[in-house]
Amino acid sequence: MQIAFDIALVVLLLAIAGWTIVAREAFSAVVVFMVFGLLLSLAWVRLAAVDVALTEAAIGSGVTGMLLLNAAAILRPVEASYARPSVSLRIIAGVFAAAVAGTLGGLVIMFKGEPVSLAPLVLDHLPASGLDNPVAGVLFVFRSLDTLLEKVVLVLALIGVWSLAPDKFWGGAPGLRVFGERQSILVFLAQTLPPIGIIVAVYMTWVGASEPGGAFQGGAILAAMWILVMVAGLRNVPPISSQTMRLAMMVGPLCFLVIGLAGIVLAGSFLAYPAGLAKPLIVVIEITLALSIGITLGLLAAGAPAKAPAS
Repeated sequence: MQIAFDIALVVLLLAIAGWTIVAREAFSAVVVFMVFGLLLSLAWVRLAAVDVALTEAAIGSGVTGMLLLNAAAILRPVEASYARPSVSLRIIAGVFAAAVAGTLGGLVIMFKGEPVSLAPLVLDHLPASGLDNPVAGVLFVFRSLDTLLEKVVLVLALIGVWSLAPDKFWGGAPGLRVFGERQSILVFLAQTLPPIGIIVAVYMTWVGASEPGGAFQGGAILAAMWILVMVAGLRNVPPISSQTMRLAMMVGPLCFLVIGLAGIVLAGSFLAYPAGLAKPLIVVIEITLALSIGITLGLLAAGAPAKAPAS
């Protein structure tokens, strides 16, 4: 029965992926892409990678889907005027994609024997961190520098988006497209879902030290709820000059960095944790990171400033 479900899921994933490619309208392609992300989350669950599944659902379908829907809505008035790729170009692209997929599949099949894994080493040293979730252990203990830099890159990406704004709009508010009909299902969802979403985000962040979840998953859910409220027009998009917003955006990476620097004095190296304090410090980092990630992803979805700052 499980094999039949897995085969059906793979066939459905391939069909949805093909539909995304051949869809003639950008809006339809985005909607199908979001469905593909949700189905891919099920595939990760079947592979026992629950953390990856949660990230895929929150980022791949949630925040990324909102970004693409906003882009499709902006492009819809001029979409028909753009020339579509020729048949020959589509064939070349298809052949190239098939070649890449075939090469990757061939490499997987080519290497025989037991794959080298650091999982046993991680599990042996995990109790010293006080964590029960090996994914959290890898992210905040064994490759904590990479995790810190990932959050810094997210902030730099937002600054890059802001830099696209004309000078006259700098310091103003992003021009996120707002749904105008107040008596709509979108407004109803924006009024009812955020309290539930915030509770789920807090839970996902809190259990990340012991169970699948963590700062990125919790932050992505917070961002999705915030984007929903802004798109529905229930709250205005804040100007990028807001000091409170900028502080919330930076509190996670700064907290991570301060704890990492304190490790030089208290534990002998950068991003090391004092004995017995590893888990509390990691929980503090995850809570602050969840807030910063939620703010940053929400502002990334809102886009570059398109309104002049208030005088």
